[in-house]
Amino acid sequence: MNIKVLVADDELLFRELVSDYLRKEGYVVLEAEDGEEAIDLFLKNTDINLLILDVMMPKSTGWEVCEEIRKISEVQILMLTALAEERDEIRGFDLGVNEYITKPFSYGTFMARVNSLLRSAIKEKEESIQIEGLRIDQSNKTVKINDMAIELSPKEYALLSYLVKNKGRALSRDQILNSVWGYDYYGDARTVDTHIKSLRASMQEYGQLIRTVRGIGYEMQVKND
Repeated sequence: MNIKVLVADDELLFRELVSDYLRKEGYVVLEAEDGEEAIDLFLKNTDINLLILDVMMPKSTGWEVCEEIRKISEVQILMLTALAEERDEIRGFDLGVNEYITKPFSYGTFMARVNSLLRSAIKEKEESIQIEGLRIDQSNKTVKINDMAIELSPKEYALLSYLVKNKGRALSRDQILNSVWGYDYYGDARTVDTHIKSLRASMQEYGQLIRTVRGIGYEMQVKND
């Protein structure tokens, strides 16, 4: 698994130093020399695991980059800056950064915090199922569409999980009913249809991934799977 880190700092020598540290650990590194380029690279590389930001950058500051990224993603963000005042650190955490390190710093401390953030990012990825822009987090039973949380009832979540785990298979209404509602459920199989309709609506544009299989039931389709 390639772990990808984006480093954004307008000081070339410092940016290269940090990038070298990361490459020695085996990480894939992307570099940005200003805030605008950082946002552009992030949008073009959806598999970035960690974003390392300086604050005082041209075009867009680290604060502004963080604010924009947090509108669309919960990627791990480490602020690496010369701003050592408590109010700056508080501002960073208020904007959603995960770690705040001030310059100068030691290699050991820096890498320890980077590795900790990446472990969290990898664990989150392993505990989630991604289908295009739809992500199911199995650890806390939440669902996101393009990094925005959607609300599902417990039964809708269970239904979606069952369909995803059996993606590509046509499942009968009885199979779904027995697996999601349980064998002791005495309701009608039309209950499945009602919940599928509700689930499709909640999934917005990804509702079309749940295909009706005539004469059988439903199937979770996955493109290019």
